[in-house]
Amino acid sequence: MSERVGLGVTFNDRFFFSIAYLKCAYFAFRSISPVLTSIGMHRMVYARSWRKLIICILITLKVNGLYVQITYIKSSVAKGAVCLDGSPPAYHLDKGFGSGINNWLVHIEGGGWCTNVTTCLFRKNTHLGSSKKMVTEIAFSGILSNNKQFNPDFYNWNRIKVRYCDGASFTGDLEKVDPVTNLHYRGARIWLAVIEDLLKKGMKNAEYALLSGCSAGGLASILHCDSFHALLSIGTKVKCLADAGYFVNLKEISGREHIKSYFNDVVTTHGSVKNLPTYCTSTMKPSMCFFPQYIVHGIRTPLFLLNAAYDSWQIRNILVPGVADPHGYWLSCKLDIKNCSSIQLQTMQEQLGDTLAPRRQ
Repeated sequence: MSERVGLGVTFNDRFFFSIAYLKCAYFAFRSISPVLTSIGMHRMVYARSWRKLIICILITLKVNGLYVQITYIKSSVAKGAVCLDGSPPAYHLDKGFGSGINNWLVHIEGGGWCTNVTTCLFRKNTHLGSSKKMVTEIAFSGILSNNKQFNPDFYNWNRIKVRYCDGASFTGDLEKVDPVTNLHYRGARIWLAVIEDLLKKGMKNAEYALLSGCSAGGLASILHCDSFHALLSIGTKVKCLADAGYFVNLKEISGREHIKSYFNDVVTTHGSVKNLPTYCTSTMKPSMCFFPQYIVHGIRTPLFLLNAAYDSWQIRNILVPGVADPHGYWLSCKLDIKNCSSIQLQTMQEQLGDTLAPRRQ
């Protein structure tokens, strides 16, 4: 793997995390400290105290956060760049100032995926499938904050939150729309429409640009890292950051390949194949290229991965989904990793922890 793939980021090769991703990190952190204890660190981390601290910080950020109005890209509707329900895509932009006026941070919202008509129909009636359902004003905190104390690296950059309303990490592109369901699978067009709109608003003059995202948005920041770079001016220094977006292809504990089938349904339903890296789709089943582990080696833009080695979502949904544990032996463990037996901890270490270990060459 390229040395461009690593942990931690700024354009000086250091990153003050500055409470940047606490909302994602909190859930991931819940699963870390007992495992550290189990491998000999003897309670160096007290999960309960840290959880309370993080909650307090999040509440503080909520109260003191900057609220930013939504921007709808209505002109994109004519190009077919629309949410699942046909509404225009949207984002929130807080303009940069001072030394950061020509620097841009584009953060992609997370929110899972929809795999078929049924799940996409449900999704299109929520803010994850329709801009009509989105709140018009959201708080910018963490990595999007304009407060130097909390966000010393990016507080004065142009900061954007791209709203997620397609259900396939901005990869889908099917021309045909079923008149019965009125579902539009157009994530790739949304991605292009958002970037083109930002370029018109000054991003074409960017000196530095960072593409980031969390969860499904983190996966999108991996999948679109090179295309983001390609759409910017030649002289722009570009990096990408994926937080909790490194979803792995693992068999569940029963031996079934649930997540492989799940991502195959996403790619098939949304027509995502043509928007996945060709260096990957030409060598294996295209839907496998939705997994970062098969594409990061080919990404040319500097990419930084931030992922808990014991990702609670992946434990619950990839390694031990409900169907793989019909008798509920893992239920208590999945609710709180402190309840996991030594055998369960070993299973997670061998199956998930090793796969998510820092990846460098």
